[in-house]
Amino acid sequence: MWTVVYMAHNKADVQKIKQVLVEEGFLVKIRPIGKEEDRVYEILVPNGEAEEANEVLGNL
Repeated sequence: MWTVVYMAHNKADVQKIKQVLVEEGFLVKIRPIGKEEDRVYEILVPNGEAEEANEVLGNL
């Protein structure tokens, strides 16, 4: 299972967050939600890595 650790409203933010997490060794999935004009992107990591990923994101 995967857990949402971040939500972004544009692709630039998604790519920045994904890059940080991947560089830290996390597996990352991106899931677009909604229609193109109202799209939100969920950034997900495996359940077992969610707490650690949140710690990394908290240090940004």
